[in-house]
Amino acid sequence: MDRTELAGWFAGRLPDDWFTGPVELTVDRDEITVVGTLAEPAAGEGDAAAARAGRIERFREETRGRRMAIADAAQERYGRSVAWGAACGDTRQLFTHASVPVMTRLRQPERLVLDTLVDAGVARSRSEALVWAVRLVGRHADDWLTELREAMASVEKVRGRGPQ
Repeated sequence: MDRTELAGWFAGRLPDDWFTGPVELTVDRDEITVVGTLAEPAAGEGDAAAARAGRIERFREETRGRRMAIADAAQERYGRSVAWGAACGDTRQLFTHASVPVMTRLRQPERLVLDTLVDAGVARSRSEALVWAVRLVGRHADDWLTELREAMASVEKVRGRGPQ
């Protein structure tokens, strides 16, 4: 999937007044996640975090129909479901998004790691322990994963210029 084309497609489809800038697009084999930044509520009386959360909820409710129409068109075009989210200040919320099962085969040493996490109460099941471990690795290897994704994008560009 050409990410530049995808970003352009969404930029052309999204109303200009929804977000304060370009949206953040995250794409995997199953889903496209679109997260836009909303304008901060005016400073006033009350809790700022509650105002941001309220702004996100209002956006979600008021734009539902148009977001779903855009998502349907994107799914038809790109063959992936579309999830939405919004950020306002330091508050970020993803709306309905996919939870995709992933099958794997683990040998005993890897199963023992998961079982230790379950036995210690870190997770309720091996599945939850695996999610915990993936998140931990993702958090600590973020720079390396970002560099790897950029390298893969460069390879895709070179492939795209090659013979068809």
